[in-house]
Amino acid sequence: MTEFKLMKGNEAMAEAAILAGCDAYFGYPITPQSEVLEYLAREMPKHNRIVMQAESEVASINMVYGAAGAGFRTMTSSSSPGISLMQEGISYIAGAELPCLIVNVNRAGPGLGTIQPGQGDYFQSTKGGGHGDYRMIVLAPASVQEMADFVYLGFDLAEKYRNPVLMLSDGAIGQMMEKVKFKPYTRPEVDKSGWATTGKPKTRKRNYITSLHILPEKMEEHNRHLEEKFKKIRENEVRFEEYNTADAEFLFVAYGLSARICQKAMDMARQKGIKIGLLRPITLYPYPYQRLNELASQVKLMLSVELNSGQMVEDVRLAVNGKVPVEFYGRMGGMMPTPEEIVHHLETLIQYHHVN
Repeated sequence: MTEFKLMKGNEAMAEAAILAGCDAYFGYPITPQSEVLEYLAREMPKHNRIVMQAESEVASINMVYGAAGAGFRTMTSSSSPGISLMQEGISYIAGAELPCLIVNVNRAGPGLGTIQPGQGDYFQSTKGGGHGDYRMIVLAPASVQEMADFVYLGFDLAEKYRNPVLMLSDGAIGQMMEKVKFKPYTRPEVDKSGWATTGKPKTRKRNYITSLHILPEKMEEHNRHLEEKFKKIRENEVRFEEYNTADAEFLFVAYGLSARICQKAMDMARQKGIKIGLLRPITLYPYPYQRLNELASQVKLMLSVELNSGQMVEDVRLAVNGKVPVEFYGRMGGMMPTPEEIVHHLETLIQYHHVN
C-alpha cells in the first residue's frame, strides 16, 4: 500500500519527477524553488539520470531544448525573474514542438521583488511571455499533493501535444509541508521516431528540430499548424473544480493559494447566509471560459481573488461577457488576504451592486 509522506511542495514535485521517469533536469538556484535542484542533485544520480546546474537560467532552458530535441523526458524549474530569462528559449521550444515540463514557483514582483508568494506571473504564463504566436499548457496546483500529481500530468500532456507545459505554483505551496501520496504511475508509450534526433536509421528520413522558417509561406503554414494544435488543447484539456455552485448566488474565482483562502472565506460567508460558491481553474490555459459563462447565467456577481493587482480577472470578464458584474480583490508584494477580508469585501460589493 502506498503510504503518505510529509514533504515540502518543492521536494514532492522533485520526487514525482523521478517517479515519472524524468531523464534530465537542468536548472539554476533561485529562492523559493532551490530545493528542487538540491533534491534532484542528490537523488537523480541514484537512478543514473542527469542533473546539471547550468550557469544561468538562459543556459538551463536551452539545455532543456537540446535534451527534449533528442527525445528525453526533461524539465527545469525556477522562480519569477528566472522564468523571465527563459522566455526566448520557451518560445523556441514551443516553435520547435518539443515536450518538456517547466515549473515556476512564483514569487512577488515586479523586478527582483521578494521571495514571498505571489501570482503576478499569470499574464506571462498564460498569454505567451515570449515572442511570437505560441501557447503553453498551464497547470495551477493548490496543494503539495497536486505539486506531485501535476508532474505526472504535465509530462503526459507535454508528450501528447509536443508542447511545453508550465506548472505555475507559488512560494507558499512550494515551501509548505503537507502529506502527500505518490500514486502509481505508468508512463505512456510515445512514438518519437518521427521527430526526435536519436540517430537516423536507413528506414526513415532525417529528423530536424527547428523553429526557423525563412519563407513567410512556410512560417504561416507552421503557425496555422500550431493554432490547430492549440485548438485541440482548448477543446480537450480544460480542467477546473467547483465548490457549492449548485445553489450559488455569488461566485469566487481563484486559483492556487488564493483558492485555498477562498474556500475558508466561502464557508464563513455561507454561515452568514450568503450563498456563494467557488470555481477554481486548474488549467489556466486552456481556461474554463465556457463553464464561467454558464455560471454567469446563474449568479448575481463574481469576485476574482488573486495575489496581484488584477490579472486573471480579465479572463473572468471575457468569459462572463457582461452578463453579471465581475469584481476583483487582491493583495500584492507577498501579502496574503485573510478570509475575513475577502468576506468583508464581498459584503461591500453586494451592497454596492444592490444584488443581495
